[in-house]
Order: sequence, then structure tokens, then C-alpha cells
Amino acid sequence: MKLVVEGSSLNGSVKIPGSKSHTIRAVAIASLAEGKSIIQSPLSSSDTMSAVKAYRSLGVPIFLDDDKWIVEGKGGIWDMPDDVIDVGNSGTTMCIALGSSALIQDGTVVLTGDHQVRRRPVGPLIKSLNDLGATVISTRNNNLPPVVVQGKIKGGKTSIEAVSSQYLTSILINAPLAKEETIVDVPLLYEKPYVEMTLAWLKEHGIIVTYDKEFRNFNIPGNQKYKTVNKEIPGDFSSATFFLCAGALPNNKVLCLGLDINDTQGDKLVIEYLKQMGANIEIRSNGIYVSAKQLNGCEIDMNATPDALPMMAVLSCFASGKTKLYNVPQARLKETDRISVMREELTKLGAIIKELPDGLEIEESKMHSGEVDGHGDHRIVMALAIAGTMLNGTTIINGYEAVNITFPTFFESLKSIGGNTYIIE
Repeated sequence: MKLVVEGSSLNGSVKIPGSKSHTIRAVAIASLAEGKSIIQSPLSSSDTMSAVKAYRSLGVPIFLDDDKWIVEGKGGIWDMPDDVIDVGNSGTTMCIALGSSALIQDGTVVLTGDHQVRRRPVGPLIKSLNDLGATVISTRNNNLPPVVVQGKIKGGKTSIEAVSSQYLTSILINAPLAKEETIVDVPLLYEKPYVEMTLAWLKEHGIIVTYDKEFRNFNIPGNQKYKTVNKEIPGDFSSATFFLCAGALPNNKVLCLGLDINDTQGDKLVIEYLKQMGANIEIRSNGIYVSAKQLNGCEIDMNATPDALPMMAVLSCFASGKTKLYNVPQARLKETDRISVMREELTKLGAIIKELPDGLEIEESKMHSGEVDGHGDHRIVMALAIAGTMLNGTTIINGYEAVNITFPTFFESLKSIGGNTYIIE
């Protein structure tokens, strides 16, 4: 599918869908608990459905309604899957379900994903699960999915370099159900806010974890039990990033509804990035309002927010002077190499952009419309769509269907605030 975008002025309010990160954690923790959980206002998207399918494959009854999901948790006592667990495009599900699979009493679990997930390394997580007593192998012996898992983790000591926070999140979520204590040394951690989110879920649902303030050492007692989930999922700051940034672009005003500024999501840092660049921000009772102002180039450490890189790269093209987005090397390990891809696609539209080992350096650019490729990455597609609204003429983005991974209503939301856009099947 192609998304066609004409130059547009964006003005209005957008209801932000539920958080992908929260929804997947909710499904996992509800499955690990014993008894009935209710997840309210979940995000229904390809990625979150991958989580539902993964835990259903492990024998967990999950019932879906429009505004709530009911999960009959099994306390980590899984059935033997009838088939390979395919997590699709969801790297988060791959990691968390990989850890959960290592709780199986007897038998073997095989996990795979689409072509993008099969290029995302899971070697550090495999090693740690093996340290803790499981038997996990990469079928191609390259530390990439597919993976074969034979339980069961027992506990013990491990060290993990968390170049993806998902590795540590997987251990934190699943190790409490191991028989013995787990001690984790973390010499390297990227994306710290996502671990903070995980720890908040654990605390809320009755799990004890002790750790130092630098997040370098974690102690997880064994034989714990989760409380059931009864929680409303807040709006997704990662998805909101596209419309928050859109509001900061010339002639635009956007109100993002459904966001909780006090939530643990790391991508709420985008608000601070926008302030740093000079945008007008108002935190309102019903959402976050952003209006245009002359943006100024600056240097932004994006280690905590790799998902925001594509949209921040677009925004930087319209900021005076030079902007440096740095310390985010893990962006190369997402659905695509987002550093390389954003340099490639924005260059097609006239951007003056330099690729760095750990980010991008971008100058204010006179950009023009053109045809670009989303590379099957939902965040690349949405960032390029917002870019297209700022350009004279017609911009065509190939691979629009990727937005279904996290933001199925993106097209309708963009149109509702004045986006002059349509889809070609």
C-alpha cells in the first residue's frame, strides 16, 4: 500500500491509542498470574496481538472485547504449544515470551518471527536464560531467532549487557517464578525508562525486586506469585510522538488526548526535546497541546528513546542551524537500521543529513516532495508521512500497511486534523 500526502496545515485534536509497551506487559503479567485479569482500553494492533497469540499458544485463555481483554492466568504452568510460536514483527513479545517459555515444565518451545525480528539479536538474553538453568539455542547458531527453548530456569547468577532493554525486562518479568533467587549484573543498559516501566508493573502486582540506583545489580527472590491485573492502559507516548512533533512544525496546532504525563513511559521525554528546540507546550487536563514556534537546532541525547529517532529526524530538518541526535546506536537494531534508513529517505526529500555511528546530524533544509520507502517500519512510515504534510506537492510513502503494528488508526487521525492524504491499495 502507498500513502499519498499533500502539503497540509495540521490543526485539531488526536486521540492517542493505548500504549504498546504497557499492553504487552499487561498480557504477559496477567498470563503469569493465577486467575482472572481484566486489561482495560488495551492497544489492539499487530504487535499486541502477537503477545496474545504467544500466551494463548502456551495454554492461556485470553478473551478479547472492544474495550477490555480478559486473561485467565495460569501462574506460569504452561501447556506444550501445538505449533511454533510466531511473534510476527514484535521484538518485545519475542524477548518476554522467550523468557516465559523458559518456565515450561517439560518439553520444547520454538519461537520465530517475521524477517525483521529474525535479524534482531537475542544472544545476550539466550546466554542469561542458560545461565539461570534453561536450555536455549538459536537454530542457526547466530544468536538470532528462531530459537528453541527447553525449561526450566531455576535461578542463579547472570550478567547481561542490555543493549536492548527488552533483555532485562524479560528476566525481570519471568525470574520471580523461578524456584531460586536470581541475581543479575547489568554492566550496560540502554533505554532505562523501559526498565523503570517494568519495575513499576512488578511492584504494582506484588513482585519483590531489589536493585541499586544505577540499575547495575538486581536481586529477584524466587517462588513469587503475581497479583492479577485490573488496569486501564494509558495512551502511548511513542505513538503520540508523531503528532506532538507535528504540532511544533510551522502553522500547526495539535492537541494529543489520552496521555498521562505522570506515566512511566520513556518517550514522554519527547516533550522535553520539543521544549529544548523551542516549541510551545501546554500540559492540559485532557491532554498535551503543542503549537508551532521557530525551532532551534540543538544536541539531544536519545539513548532512552530510540523509537522517537525517526520523527525527531524529520523535525530537525525544520529547525534553524544544526541538530545532533546522538547516543542511540541501538536504533540500528530495531525493525530497520533507523539511523541509516532515515538518512537515506530524508536525503531523497532534500535533507542535509549526516549519518553518525550512534545517530544523525541534520541541518535546516529546503526540502521537496518525492517518493520514499517505509522499509516495513511503522515508525519510519509515520515520520515520513508527517514530513510530507510540510512539503509542497505530492509525497508518496511506500509500505503504509506497516502502521498496523502499533497505530492502526494513524491515517484517520492524520486526516481528522487536516492532513491532505489518501491511500492507494
